[in-house]
Amino acid sequence: MQRELKTKIDHKSIWTIAYPIILGSVAQNIISVTDTAFLGHLSETALGAAAIATIFYFAIVMFVWGFGLGTQIVIARRVGEQNFKMVGKTFIHSFYFLMFVGALLLGFMVIQSPSLLKWMVSSDGIYQASNDYISVRAWGILFACVNLLFRAFYIGIAKTKVISWSTAFMAIVNVFFDYALIFGKFGLPEMGIKGAALASVIAEFTAMIFFIIYTLKKVPLAHYDLFRFCKIDWPLFNRLIKVSFPIMIQNFLSLSCWFVFFIMVERMGEHELAISNIIRSIYVLLMVPVWAFGSAVNTLVSQVIGEGFPDKIMLVIWRTTQLSFLSVLALVGISIFIPDLIISIYTDNVLLIEHSRPVVYVVFGSSLLFPIAITLFHGISGTGRTLHAMVLEIVVLSFYLGSVYLLVHVFKASIAMVWTSEYFYALFLGTASFLYLRYGKWLGSVV
Repeated sequence: MQRELKTKIDHKSIWTIAYPIILGSVAQNIISVTDTAFLGHLSETALGAAAIATIFYFAIVMFVWGFGLGTQIVIARRVGEQNFKMVGKTFIHSFYFLMFVGALLLGFMVIQSPSLLKWMVSSDGIYQASNDYISVRAWGILFACVNLLFRAFYIGIAKTKVISWSTAFMAIVNVFFDYALIFGKFGLPEMGIKGAALASVIAEFTAMIFFIIYTLKKVPLAHYDLFRFCKIDWPLFNRLIKVSFPIMIQNFLSLSCWFVFFIMVERMGEHELAISNIIRSIYVLLMVPVWAFGSAVNTLVSQVIGEGFPDKIMLVIWRTTQLSFLSVLALVGISIFIPDLIISIYTDNVLLIEHSRPVVYVVFGSSLLFPIAITLFHGISGTGRTLHAMVLEIVVLSFYLGSVYLLVHVFKASIAMVWTSEYFYALFLGTASFLYLRYGKWLGSVV
């Protein structure tokens, strides 16, 4: 008797998983946009420092983000196998790990950030403002760890609507406290860049509370054996580490390379750094659908393999790529006619707007390559071959940083030309990922 695939992989089902993640990511990026916009009206120094400090923070957070993604893949595999009780056990073991690592990373940021930033940043003003931001922002990492775990759970079981609700709530809280604490409104102290950091910490805490309450009220806890604290199952723990650790390293290196990119740009001047922070915020918004569909393909590929249908993987990836590309194309199609309006959200400096415009057009083009590259790459992670994905990413990042170094230090290129390095990254990543999925030995991976 021929078995039927229970996991739905048509365009509508893929969209159903992805669109709440997109809405959640939009809300998440409202936080980044408001930080950048408010600080952009504060000063160019604050705007440039926000770029350095935010990427520094997220480069460190990528350790726990990678573990969350590994947890998502493992949970999705258990769902595909109909082994629902192991979902809760996986969740709790991930919680143990994330709290331990989160505490270590908090200590690292509090103790080591000042000396690291001093070594990396040449401008005294940028250094001081960046350090002020991190000294407050670091305290939100434990809340971020819990939020990442809930995100992994809900994407892993393909019930993603709560992500959009929680992140929308988080964004509303952040926007309010951003305005109040940066500029000293509603009776609250005027804290400048420290206010932006504190607003983000408060927003992460409220999102965590939202996730906990929602899960207790809406999720059948007994079905997944959720929130049952137990002794450590070392084979399960080792399996989680095996899947997640390469993603942790890969994500850390990826964000670290972008941090290095901004350090190189900072040495071009504070003006170029301010431009790049504006571009970063716009770019991240354009990439929202890409990362959402990447998360969806992680879950679907893992579930399909769990059901025993590895031959359907390329079909899943192809359909997800189509939706991701069309979503980004729609965003670029609208944005390309109003670049100045978009840039003016972040600054009213006429010169800054004029110099940012050509860079915006550069990222409009590169953003159309990423739906293909990222979806293919996340397809590799979904198979469970996360170590292979990490090696591939390291090779691609080496070429990427090499191109940035040549453009900045050898060719002394303009800031617009420096941003063309994104084309190299997307082309290398997409080509390498396709070749691996087409010819690599990924069948039979155990998660």
